[in-house]
Amino acid sequence: MREYKKYDRLVIHSYKHDGNIHRAWDEAILLDDCGEYLVFGNDKTKVLESDGRSWRTKEPSILFFYKNSWYNVIGQLKADGIYYYCNMASPFIIEDGAIKYIDYDLDLRVFPDGAFKVLDRGEYKYHKAKMNYPKEIDDILKDQLTELINLVREKKIPFDKETIEYYYNIYNKVKKEIAN
Repeated sequence: MREYKKYDRLVIHSYKHDGNIHRAWDEAILLDDCGEYLVFGNDKTKVLESDGRSWRTKEPSILFFYKNSWYNVIGQLKADGIYYYCNMASPFIIEDGAIKYIDYDLDLRVFPDGAFKVLDRGEYKYHKAKMNYPKEIDDILKDQLTELINLVREKKIPFDKETIEYYYNIYNKVKKEIAN
């Protein structure tokens, strides 16, 4: 497997449990390797849906992909504050220039004031039955969702404003360097 270094550009591929591609993002710039997780940045990134539709993200994002945790976290820098979108997902791999993971439907939305909401429980229940998620994955995801909620409540990394701002500053410097 190729080693990647800071400031490399990769793409993101999200799959479903059955192996089908779910969604792809055309850019993520590697900002840091923190051991247990990698940090990426992107902005106005093209997203391709499995049905062929495409759209662009509206704001800069700092993304955290974990090597051993069953979630990833996207810090979105919006005009009225930092929002977080957390996907319950398999630990990532990097292969052929792509960050790859399996999306398990459940999401956690965190608002600038720290309030949060679990999303897509119905979609999770539907896909769990349709794709026969094993009980061990169901148990892991429930445990990991609890862990994620605890990180939010405790304002631990990445759910603290300073971490997102730190990486956003790095991302802006890298984007300027790339543009020159």
